[in-house]
Amino acid sequence: MAVKGKNYVESVKLFDKSKQYDPAEAIGILCKTAKAKFDETVEIHIRLGVDSRHADQQVRGAVVLPNGTGKTVKTLVFCKDDKKDDAIAAGADYAGGMEYVEKIQKENWFDFDVVIASPDMMGVIGRLGKVLGPKGLMPSPKNGTVTQNVAQAVREAKAGKIEYRLDKTNIIHCPIGKISFGEEKIRENFDTLVSAVIKAKPASAKGQYIRSCVIASTMGPGIKVNQAKLS
Repeated sequence: MAVKGKNYVESVKLFDKSKQYDPAEAIGILCKTAKAKFDETVEIHIRLGVDSRHADQQVRGAVVLPNGTGKTVKTLVFCKDDKKDDAIAAGADYAGGMEYVEKIQKENWFDFDVVIASPDMMGVIGRLGKVLGPKGLMPSPKNGTVTQNVAQAVREAKAGKIEYRLDKTNIIHCPIGKISFGEEKIRENFDTLVSAVIKAKPASAKGQYIRSCVIASTMGPGIKVNQAKLS
């Protein structure tokens, strides 16, 4: 069993681990329990009452957090020459075509966080599916990263657009900011993500949709949020 550090042990004393807290109170506790010397990331973990093995119960999408994620996002845009200038002007770190396909294939190059593509480039990118897919980097129309308007997609990615999707255990894990944001901005990001997940509820989902919700900082303990206060 892993030994917990002194800060973690001290943090756990600040709240009742068995209790579920209203969102505002949970976020207040979260900010008090973050004791690391670096700016910790705030994460949310939402367990849903769906079965991700069924295609009609998938929950996936993307949302722009009002206060961003606190992370600098590097974007790679696959597009034809006529869209390259627009992509770069919007803030893309890299924009082009086959030269980047070959760079990824030959050099194992992954100096980017988000891949965006115009629809006419998907045939080219298809050959990267085996390397981009497992890293969660494959562009998709569902999260707005396959689009004619690559410049808008770049601006959204830079502004703090995040993708949410179920893992195999029917849990969504997402970063929703940094501790330095403070309670108000973390709450705004929290509410935005939770609202998006609720709107994405599949028609075929039966019974209780949000089964549990936990927030935590990188080095801090998980704090349970009362899911009845989320709908």
